[in-house]
Amino acid sequence: MTDPDALVALIKAEPSTRGHTISKLGYFCAPFRPASGPLSDKVIKVYRGLPDAAALDRLKQCHDDYFAALRQCGVTIPDTEMHLVSIDGARQPVIVQEALPEDSLMRPLMQRAGLDDALGMMEAAGQCIASFWHGSQKIDTRIGFHPSIRNFAIMDGKAVFFDTFPPLIHYSRDEMGRMLLQYSDKRLMRLVGPLMQKRVTGIQDEWYSPPETLVGLVGSACRLRPPEAEAFLDWGRDFATRAMQPWAEEALRGMQEPPRLPGYWTGFRKILGLQGEPNV
Repeated sequence: MTDPDALVALIKAEPSTRGHTISKLGYFCAPFRPASGPLSDKVIKVYRGLPDAAALDRLKQCHDDYFAALRQCGVTIPDTEMHLVSIDGARQPVIVQEALPEDSLMRPLMQRAGLDDALGMMEAAGQCIASFWHGSQKIDTRIGFHPSIRNFAIMDGKAVFFDTFPPLIHYSRDEMGRMLLQYSDKRLMRLVGPLMQKRVTGIQDEWYSPPETLVGLVGSACRLRPPEAEAFLDWGRDFATRAMQPWAEEALRGMQEPPRLPGYWTGFRKILGLQGEPNV
């Protein structure tokens, strides 16, 4: 169990002493891993607080429910807790997650691997996606999944998922659209985003669609390794047919050619300076 006082002290420590930042390119925060101490085997993710206490309490409950649902659906995920900690008089959500070896992150592994090994990693991630969506049919609430290449690690040939924020459970589509702005780490997004709320809200739609999550994974692989796009498309078509039968027809329609990101999302990422790097 995480000591709240130790967690607050760590967060308030000077950045140069609290540990190294794993990635500065995430949309919601810049996770870090402590260099030493009782939390040195954890990744810490600190998110923006809100003045609405009830909304924060709901966020934590939804996160707890989402973590439980992921495991219920057969998703392999490291031990993960959300805490609401008081920092300088304001409560902030903080996720404490068991750290994964940095050399297990799927995206850099995909960049270095031979084609056969890359397809093996896609199979591992695909099995995770299929397990989630088949399992989710027994969950009686709105639930989604964001299985991008940068949200997986590969360990012993198995995909390990580690992205639990925002918790894609219980919230309505409009509520999740607002959360994408409320918790953004980028001030520019919070300022400009409300002017394009409809488009911002649409970012999430892929996460709540079984066929589109598979198509999104394949699209990421095609963009990461363009010369081998046809091999990833062939894998995706085959996988949809044999492992995601209820949604296969729609998934196949999305993989006639290398899938592309929506123009508005690539535009947002350029404005915010975000790139396709691991955001653990």
